[in-house]
This record gives sequence, C-alpha cells and structure tokens, in this order.
Amino acid sequence: MDLIPAPATHAEDPSRAPFVLGTGTTLAAAPGTEGVARWLRATVGPALGRDLPPGPAGADGSVTLRVDPSLPPEGYRLTVAAAVEILGGSAAGVFWGAQTFRQLLGPAAYRRACADPGVSRAVPRQVVEDAPRFGWRGVLLDVARHFAPKDDVLRFLDLLAAHKLNVLHLHLTDDQGWRVEIRRHPRLTEAGSWRARTKRGHRASELWDETPHGGHYTQDDIREIVAYAAERHIRVVPEIDVPGHSQAAIAAYPELGNTDVIGTAALPVWDTWGVNPNVLAPTETTLRFYEGVLEEVLDLFPAATSPFVHLGGDECPTGQWTASPAARARAEELGLAGAHELQGWFIRHFGRWLAERGRRLIGWDEILDGGLPPGAAVSSWRGYAGGIAAAEAGHDVVMCPEQHVYLDHRQDPGADEPVPIGYVRTLEDVYRFEPVPPGLSPAAAARVIGTQANVWTEVMESRSRVDYQVFPRLAAFAEVAWSTRLPADPAARDFADFTRRMSTHYARLDALGVDYRPPGGPLPRQRRPGVVGRPIEGAPPNV
Repeated sequence: MDLIPAPATHAEDPSRAPFVLGTGTTLAAAPGTEGVARWLRATVGPALGRDLPPGPAGADGSVTLRVDPSLPPEGYRLTVAAAVEILGGSAAGVFWGAQTFRQLLGPAAYRRACADPGVSRAVPRQVVEDAPRFGWRGVLLDVARHFAPKDDVLRFLDLLAAHKLNVLHLHLTDDQGWRVEIRRHPRLTEAGSWRARTKRGHRASELWDETPHGGHYTQDDIREIVAYAAERHIRVVPEIDVPGHSQAAIAAYPELGNTDVIGTAALPVWDTWGVNPNVLAPTETTLRFYEGVLEEVLDLFPAATSPFVHLGGDECPTGQWTASPAARARAEELGLAGAHELQGWFIRHFGRWLAERGRRLIGWDEILDGGLPPGAAVSSWRGYAGGIAAAEAGHDVVMCPEQHVYLDHRQDPGADEPVPIGYVRTLEDVYRFEPVPPGLSPAAAARVIGTQANVWTEVMESRSRVDYQVFPRLAAFAEVAWSTRLPADPAARDFADFTRRMSTHYARLDALGVDYRPPGGPLPRQRRPGVVGRPIEGAPPNV
C-alpha cells in the first residue's frame, strides 16, 4: 500500500474482483457531503474521464458519500467492494476519505484532463479506517517577502488538501511588503506593497534584482481564497505583524513610526532581509490604525473558518523605543518597567481586543516574554522551549521549530543546493520530527494542538522555487502531522517503508506538475550558482 499519510488501519482482499471506476459509475451524496461530491466531480472526474452522475446509494459500481457521527470528526472509513462507500465523522472526514480514494485510483487521478479514457480504473477490495493525530496540521506560506499570485495560493491549497493538511497560515505583512487590501488605509497597498528592488540571496550577498517587486490581494481575492480553502476543509489563518516587521506599513503611513527618532520623511519598503530596527510607535494613533486594519481582516476571515488571528510579535528590536522620549514617556505612563516592555503591551492590547470579538490571538513564542493574554496560543519557532513553557502554563501550542520544519532551510549539504539557507534538514530528518517533546506532563502534552511547517520566501522568488523547497519534504511532514501509526520515538519510524511509498507519490507529484527536489539532487535548472546562501559559520556540521 502506497498511501501517504499512512492510515491507522488497512485490510485488503485481493481474492475477489476489484471495484472498477467505469464510464457508468455514479456518485451518491448524502446530506452534508454535497461539497465533497462537487470536488470529486470537478477534480477526479476530468482526470479519469468519468462524469460521476448522481445515482442510487450502494448500487454496484457506485460511489456513496455519507456522514456517520459515530466516527471522529475528521475520521473516515473507506470501503471498496462491489461499490465504494466513504463515511466520515463530518464533511471534513468524508473529504479526507475521498483524498485517500483518489490515491488508490493511481497517479492519473491527479491530472487535469484524462490522457487515456479507455484505461480501466480498478481498485482492489479493501477497507481503510483512519483519523488524524492533530487537529492543526498547518503550513505557513510567506507571501510578504515574495508575492504569490492568487492562482498560486489556490494551487497551494490543493496541494495541502492532497496531503490532508488543514491549516494555511498566510503571512500577509512584513517589512518587505503589505499584501492585503485595507480600504480605510489604501496606501498600505498603493505604497506598501511595492519595493524598488530585491536582495538576491542571503542579506550578505552583493547581488540585487533591480526589478520592482510587489502585488497584493484585493478583498474579493481574499474572500475567494478563504472560500476555496473552506471547500477543501482548510482554515486560513491571517498574519498581520505587530509591533516589529512593520516597515512596509510605516513606509505607507510614516506617523506609525517613531518619528522623534527617525524623522517624518517616508521610509522605503525594505528591499533586503533580516531583523529590521523600524518598529511601530506605541501611540493611540497606532492602536486605532491597527484596530481599523483588524476590523477589516476579521470581516475577510470569518470566525467560523478562521477563529485564530496571528499577530506575529517576533523579532522586535527595542532600540528605537529606548531612544525615543515619546516611547519612554508612554512606557512610564502605562506603568511599565521600561520601553523594552512595550512589545508585551502591544500584544496584550490586541489579545484583549480580539477576545472581545470572539477571536483568539496566536503569535510567535516571543510573545511569552511580555505575558500572554487569556486564550492566546503560541507558535513555537525557536525550538521546543517556548512551546513547552506555554503548554505547561495552560496555553495551546503549535509546534513549528525552525531546527526541524522550516522548509526554506536546505535539504542537503551539497554545493549544488540552490541558495542554501540554515539547517540541513533532509527528507528523513523531517520524517523523524516529533511535535510533542518528551517529558511534558499529560495536561501540557494535550495543549500541543498541532504542528506546522513554515515556508519563508526570502530566497524563493517563484512558484518553482517554492515547489523545490517544500516538496517532497511536505509529504513527510504530512505523515508526521496526520498518522497515528508513527511511533513517538523518531528513531523507531520505518523510513525505508516511507521511501518505498514515496516512489508512487513522486508520480502523483509529477501528475500535479510539482517542481520538487528529485531524490538524486537538484536538476541543472533548479540550481542557483553564484547566489550566496547562509551556511552558519562555526555551527555543527548539519547547520
């Protein structure tokens, strides 16, 4: 069996005639599964040259979709016999079962049109029963550093769905660009979404791309992305960075910056990478501005599909606040020990503001430094430590440590890797990642609501570069996030079996047109000779 992620249980009966998906195969959708039926007809139907018209449930040669509340909400039971039945604890469970059925139909089911409509589509008789380990199985896509056109985001959602991943964390704002239309503040996209040029490679590189870079999503684009994701049972979590990573916003509206330190002249949108010193001023003007931004964001990302709003909170230098008489006076007025506590004040303010509107704040683990507002969750990126501290304190945690699941980091130590960044994390390394660290108390372990792989795009200027960095490692990550079969001890995991199953999965990725890293290393066109990366000097050999 070549399923990825590996299911909890599977029993095959090769002694009896297989199910054949023929030109007369019908599709019966019980109440609550109509969206899954639309997806099957629109995706698998054209790929295999089958119309899948409505028909009676349970008839020989048919496919039936049904919700069975006795199953876990995202769990499913797929039965292949004379007919196919896909049961799910909810519509989401039915959808994940349909994704498994698509895998059983072979790589041809991943194409956009049927290459050979006369080929028989036979599936051996079997029963697959499954449910996910984690409720948050996420991927961050950074569209601020390099803008991804809307169609690329929709395609990325399809790739997440094919791997049973259910959260897209969309990093919409940063120093290098603001990517979401805010109607009450139009200059955020008129000025803040474009930079004059772009550093090519690591910030130490001497190379520049002198082509202006930019773009943004209109509010209708965002609504379309959210709706498209919801049809695939994926939540979209927006990220609006405060109080650091904000130079694009300050470039558009200089009054948001610490003007008594940097002056009132407009800054440019930043064109290089790293930690930027320009942070938001701790003023009532700034608070009201971002409350207005978030009011529009909440309208674009409804609570039913996006209960969490990510506010960043990471990598916020306090140098400007320390140098600013106005910021120091503000800190004193607020009863803070010093300007360095203003970051925590920002986060607590917006945590309360979101909670009053029925939403939950999530931020990077630096938000622990200023004390978390009630209900806040933590994305643990600097390792496990922040997540452990948050979980033991009773806060929900998404584990995404950069040492393990930052997919912008290089996949091999070889000299041919394009723009090598950070830690070497091979396909096997990702497969052996364990989101719940040993030693957590049972109560704290239950606070690890999931895990996430992060795709930062400083050195990914195109869809092909994103494909290369993300795949095939996302398949390994998806199995870690989903499968209850994997041993908790990473050393006990059967990577040889996963490698065997990947031989089929590569054919699926080929059918999808994914420009993944081949097992033998980058193709000549995938290399970036002469573009400086970031091997970390003096670090261990794998860094």
